[in-house]
Amino acid sequence: MINKRLLIKNLLAHNDENSFYDKKRKLNLSYKEGKAKFLKHICALSNSNPKNNSYIVIGVDDTDNQIIGVDFFDDSKIQNLINAYLTNPPIVQYENIPFPHLPDNKVVGLVTIRSNEGLTSLRKNIWKYYGGAVFFRDGSMSMPKVFDIKIKDLNSEIVTAIENHALNNIELTLDGVFDFMNKRSDFNPKYRVFKEYFVLCWAGQKKEVKDEVFYSRVDIELINEQKRLFYSTLDEVSISFSDNKFIIVEYVKLGLQNSFKYYKLEETVINFGDNAQYSIDTKLLFEPPQFDKKTLHHIYNSNNALIEKLKKGLSLNPNEMDDLKNLSATYLICYLNHFEGALQKLDEARLLLKDYNKYIYEAYKLTMRILRKIKYN
Repeated sequence: MINKRLLIKNLLAHNDENSFYDKKRKLNLSYKEGKAKFLKHICALSNSNPKNNSYIVIGVDDTDNQIIGVDFFDDSKIQNLINAYLTNPPIVQYENIPFPHLPDNKVVGLVTIRSNEGLTSLRKNIWKYYGGAVFFRDGSMSMPKVFDIKIKDLNSEIVTAIENHALNNIELTLDGVFDFMNKRSDFNPKYRVFKEYFVLCWAGQKKEVKDEVFYSRVDIELINEQKRLFYSTLDEVSISFSDNKFIIVEYVKLGLQNSFKYYKLEETVINFGDNAQYSIDTKLLFEPPQFDKKTLHHIYNSNNALIEKLKKGLSLNPNEMDDLKNLSATYLICYLNHFEGALQKLDEARLLLKDYNKYIYEAYKLTMRILRKIKYN
């Protein structure tokens, strides 16, 4: 089993970006331009490496290879995006890899691309790229090309050597467990061994509601691969497990006018099999809450007025400040109740909220994360 933290170090040590790996400071899949550029790189790396894995490392400064990290990104449906826009799509996996020097809320993103050994191309237009376009890697660049020859395999030996040097061992596993238990000592850390091989660590603030146990500020890591499976500073999460399964159910808090309720968002089941194999299955559980349309019209118009005040740099009174804290979540509720303009308003609010208050912006990012899961499903 590959230790992903060690793999990233080996990739970064291998000179600069090339035909089997790329590095990015960040990704932005919320906009067409960001999606288009990401798809272009996936297409190019898949075509340039038909026999081996390719990688994109996210959260690295291009100039000096410094690891700066990015937000935890738990989009389990990223393959849906790949399948929708690429013909002969490769298998793509996004993983969150923690590094000791990064803040708790930052990780390094690792995208693994496994080619289907056929030509990958854009299925349809996106941004400035046309359907049918084919991309290859030319050094560190992803370029459109016309070709009439068989795709060459140039990197298998190099990639195999890099992956072999990143294989996990008992020392790395033990170090990972001790590091996690020490770092999360304030949040009731635990570990469990599944199938005499997989070591899973988790921590969170425990809360009992009637006969149920929930956790917040949850961190879950698969130590064998040095991979973070789940991280949240806000949500309520229930955790259960058996001899060969670990089950996470994520809840989100939504409501109007100081009346809130927790709704199930998504269930993640980690299945541990024999012969050092495991799989992760996710299922959306979310049922959109429905509210009175007159109340929603009032809140929608109030939110629009708040955005206009922020644009003009006007000060907010205490009641408006309270409304601003919930602006992203209430726009989401409006959208789920068929206010189509709410998505455009959320987009308008992004930079305004980012400049106004970091905590309010974190609430915005949580809302967009929920929206992303819903839209992909």
